[in-house]
Amino acid sequence: MGGITSNINAGLTTQLANWNDEKSQGVIFGSDVRFILPNHAIRCPSASWIKLERWNALTDEEKQKFPPICPDFVIELLSPSDSLKVTQEKMREYIDNGVRLGILINRKSRQVEIYRPGKEVEVLDSPVTVSGEDVLKGFVLNLGMIW
Repeated sequence: MGGITSNINAGLTTQLANWNDEKSQGVIFGSDVRFILPNHAIRCPSASWIKLERWNALTDEEKQKFPPICPDFVIELLSPSDSLKVTQEKMREYIDNGVRLGILINRKSRQVEIYRPGKEVEVLDSPVTVSGEDVLKGFVLNLGMIW
C-alpha cells in the first residue's frame, strides 16, 4: 500500500473510530487485521466494524489471533495496484459471509459502490458523504478527503 492510500485509510478508520467512541456499540479495526470468514477465507478490509455483542462472544484467544468472525461493516479503498474486478468479488464474498453493509471506494473513477445483503449493488458518482444506514446508525462517512 502506498503513502496516499495509507493516509486515506487512516482517515477513514479515524472517522469510524470517532463515531464509535460516541456510540460504544462495537469494535473498530484498521487495515492490519486479518479476519477468518465463515468460508475460511482470510481477509483484511481497509476499515471495519463489528457489533460489540458479536466481538464479546469470541474467546480471548480468538481475539488475539486472526479473529474467526466476519465484520458487520467493511470499507474497501481501491488502491492503484488493486484490481476492481477482484475487489468487487471480495465485496460480494464479504456479503455472502455476513457483512451487513459494505462500501467500496474507487478514487480513480470517483465512484462508491454500496453492498447490502439481498440487494443489487448501488453505484454513486462522487458522493460527498455515505450513510452508515441502519447498520451504523448516525454514522456519516465524509468522502471530501477522498476526492
